[in-house]
Amino acid sequence: MSCSTKKDGFINRNLNAVAAEYNKLYNGQVAFDEGRKSLADTYRDNYWEILPVERMEILEDVSLPGQSKNPNFEKAEEKAAKAIQKNSMYIDGKERNPQMDEAFILLGKARYFDQRFIPALEAFNYVLSKYPTGDKINTAKIWKAKANIRLNNEEIAIDDLNRMIKRGEIEDEDLSEASAMIGQAYINLDTLEAALPYIKTAAEYTRDNENKGRLLYIQGQLYNRLQFPDSANMAFDEVIALNRKTPRVYMINAYIEKAKNFNYETGDKVAFLELLTDLAENRENRPYLDKIYHQIGVYHQSNDSIEVAMEYYNKSIKANQQDDYLQARNYVTLGTIFFDRAEYQTAGAYYDSTLVKMRPNTLEYRRLKKKRDNLDDVIQYELVAATNDSILTLVNMTAEERLAYFTEYTDALRAQAIQDSIDQAKNGGDGFADNEFFEGGTGESDKAGAFYFYNTTTVAYGKQEFRRRWGDRELEDDWRRSDKNALGAADEEEVAAEGFSIGDDPRFKPETYLATIPTEQGKIDTLTTDRNFAYYQLGLIYKEKFKEYPLAAERLETLLTKNPEERLVLPSKYNLYKIYNEMGNADRRDYYKNDITANYPDSRYAEIINNPDAALATDESSPEFKYNQLFAQFEASQYDAVIAGCDQYITTYNGNEIVPKLELLKATALGRRDGFEAYKKALNFVALNYPNSEEGKKAQFIYSTTVPRLEDSSFLDNAASNSFKLVYSFKADEKEAAQTVYDTISSALTYLNYQQMSVSKDFYTPEQHFVVVHGLDSKLGALGFGELLRDNKRYKVKPEYFSISRDNYKVIQIHKNLAAYIEQESTENPD
Repeated sequence: MSCSTKKDGFINRNLNAVAAEYNKLYNGQVAFDEGRKSLADTYRDNYWEILPVERMEILEDVSLPGQSKNPNFEKAEEKAAKAIQKNSMYIDGKERNPQMDEAFILLGKARYFDQRFIPALEAFNYVLSKYPTGDKINTAKIWKAKANIRLNNEEIAIDDLNRMIKRGEIEDEDLSEASAMIGQAYINLDTLEAALPYIKTAAEYTRDNENKGRLLYIQGQLYNRLQFPDSANMAFDEVIALNRKTPRVYMINAYIEKAKNFNYETGDKVAFLELLTDLAENRENRPYLDKIYHQIGVYHQSNDSIEVAMEYYNKSIKANQQDDYLQARNYVTLGTIFFDRAEYQTAGAYYDSTLVKMRPNTLEYRRLKKKRDNLDDVIQYELVAATNDSILTLVNMTAEERLAYFTEYTDALRAQAIQDSIDQAKNGGDGFADNEFFEGGTGESDKAGAFYFYNTTTVAYGKQEFRRRWGDRELEDDWRRSDKNALGAADEEEVAAEGFSIGDDPRFKPETYLATIPTEQGKIDTLTTDRNFAYYQLGLIYKEKFKEYPLAAERLETLLTKNPEERLVLPSKYNLYKIYNEMGNADRRDYYKNDITANYPDSRYAEIINNPDAALATDESSPEFKYNQLFAQFEASQYDAVIAGCDQYITTYNGNEIVPKLELLKATALGRRDGFEAYKKALNFVALNYPNSEEGKKAQFIYSTTVPRLEDSSFLDNAASNSFKLVYSFKADEKEAAQTVYDTISSALTYLNYQQMSVSKDFYTPEQHFVVVHGLDSKLGALGFGELLRDNKRYKVKPEYFSISRDNYKVIQIHKNLAAYIEQESTENPD
């Protein structure tokens, strides 16, 4: 009877309290502590962002009822619930067991760390309502605020905690935790200035040095974000001063943050470099070498020691400790260095590595992705230019010059192969080195197996070693006796040549390479044309996309020295005129200006130079005039002609400001002709390739806002519409029949005085057109009007027709899915 939870006796209360505290709650608390420790151990902080006060990763997947993300928290919750069920003494509206508030708080904490925040709130609210005078009331309030912050109810949490602090009678550790959570709430709301004093208070009152180091570090980060580097450094100095009292990761990152704040103009660079070097050489800092090496790289880059900086960035990459953002910073920095050197192929490779390490769908990712995409054309055309230039150089040599060139090359290749083969054999290799023309070994070397004598390379090396040690001895008994004198050491090159059959290998013969040089004039002309166009494209890309005017000028100037096709000469000179104008090089600008106006006086380029402000829209040779012609064809639904014309003029006016307008017009025409997917793809192309033009920005806006709304191709319920159309469908070659129906319906509407109705000829696909009657207010009304036109002797409109709501008509025009609509209608209305 003394264990009963129904009697409010002294022994009952104490026995149940002891049973709850030292059995269930003790085991529950042990499991909870283990679970919390495992969370902290597995959590990876992102020191590139402001650290959260609490180390807990929010997982996206939702647990089903009865599931738990961590078995320790499941056990803690189970023990707390068991204590409540077995030892609760709720008698006459009051809980008599003093351990029950502890049980409910443990229950709430376990649910909180199991990321079930609403059930956690219920547990904390129970404590607040049932134990208003208990000694755990502040703890319950703090944890309730934590749960509200996780549920994005930051304002509620701030109000509750501030009210608790103002009442006073709060212990230092509770004050620290409450202040820290208010600071976290303000950080979540991006109100950093308001968060700062609370984080400072939290760091001041906490007695846990590990927590103190974290809070001081967050304080420094906040000062940095608020542009107070001196105050930030003072906070980081406090972290460093804690030394071994707090985790070393905070100290190292405090050093790194101070290094980021270093003033390269007024600071002591020698002492700063010594500090970074000491950090790198300290054995205890090995887990953080990636961060330290990166910062040393930043130091050398800031001092224009680019080669040394690149060395340290690469060291940081090799020492990486799974910090993807740091890896991305290393890769993008190296990529930018090569980009600035105009080594775009290498820069593109580094940007590719960067994108792998970055989180998609971020602004930074999208910007870099667009920059990387722009490099594709540069890499392609640079490769074409370099390769074709090399081949054409060989084409222009005499036969003697070619033979001498490749003889020198193959001699060097042979000597290197012999040396590489000997070195590889000594190191246990099984073949000789490849070169840039060939892959894999030759002949028998490829068949090397595990057995010694199956490997010709190893056999050759064995022969060489035998002769070096014993000489060239006869095969006879007692061959090792000293009186059997050696006949002489073998020549290493001969042995190697014997082992590898170098003399028979085609890669070491000049004739192999001479045979690959093109001799047909058609192939040579193609190489020349492709090379010249590559130089022209490079000039425009460097000018338009990257604003690299010196590089653009160099490529176009080089093109003009290579006797290019006539169609490239004048555009190249005009672009050089514009480039030198941007560079402020008046001499070269005037040179090309005078050249164009003197030698091409009737050209459009000369007119633009002489009269830059003139309106050329009426000039039949101007891009503007051509654009207006295409737009008129677009309005007349001549989409095939518009698309073909745009393709032609995009090539003709490559590099002109009209090109983005033509691309956007083409995208719209593709959408009208081919439907939604073609329109979406074409819009994306315009947005990515002309991001700085008005048309590119407009395409991006449409792609981001309008396209998602048009994505759905499903049909709406006809009953929900009050506007319908009557549609007659004709093949593209049935123009006369379509015109007859159009004229008949027009006269019928006039005769019947149906002023609210109209008729039109609409494009659907290149193979199918519509005659459409608009202004009908119901499906039955549309079908009834179709019957009237069919049966009335005055009209006799015989072609098949169907009715469709205005909204569904938009769907079939956008997605070109008329067949799906007809099928759906026949299923729903089989009669």
